[in-house]
Amino acid sequence: MTSSAEVVARLEELQDQEAAAGMARYGITASCVYGVRIPVLRRMAKELGTSHELALDLWEVPCRETRILAGLIGDPERMSPALMLAWAKDFDSWEVCDQMAMNLFDRTRYNYQLAVQWSTRREEFVKRAAYALMAQRAVRDKEASDKVFRALLPLIERGAGDERAYVGKAVSWALRNIGKRNMELNQAATELARALKASAEPPARWVGADAYRELTSPAVKRRLRD
Repeated sequence: MTSSAEVVARLEELQDQEAAAGMARYGITASCVYGVRIPVLRRMAKELGTSHELALDLWEVPCRETRILAGLIGDPERMSPALMLAWAKDFDSWEVCDQMAMNLFDRTRYNYQLAVQWSTRREEFVKRAAYALMAQRAVRDKEASDKVFRALLPLIERGAGDERAYVGKAVSWALRNIGKRNMELNQAATELARALKASAEPPARWVGADAYRELTSPAVKRRLRD
């Protein structure tokens, strides 16, 4: 089996400090950033294949790339809520948070349970992960009923008041994705967005305006009608 040291050596060969500097300008900061782009990491993950033991080892290396790779090669069947929370507490950028939510956490049997539970957490990126999971499920789970997503709207309404930008952006992401599933959910999500726009809280107003703009756009309405 490939070792984490071998993976790190490969990342060192691929490192691009100019790209890393560009990532920092978009809030992608960590104690270690090689600047290796996501398509390259995906190719590496494909070559490595699913390897939970390697994923565990890579997570212990506190670098952007090793932790994104951990999410790409980890086994969702071997993830537990305790391990997922431990990893989520280590998130140090919105990108690692979102990549883990989309690539691994969403594929576990706990995705809905933890989205609900983590929406009340105080840690910034754990809370962001909750809404990233909601956003991802709204896209990926084609069979889920509207009831599942309507139940998330009160959590979105509550999360919209969070003053931290990275949380607010994920709240808007979840609301927009739910509202793009079908016309019925679009109506429900648009009503919530409209109410948030009128909130006395500036963070909630931003979430409402951001979501409302997309949910009422001609492109979204046309796609839902078709």
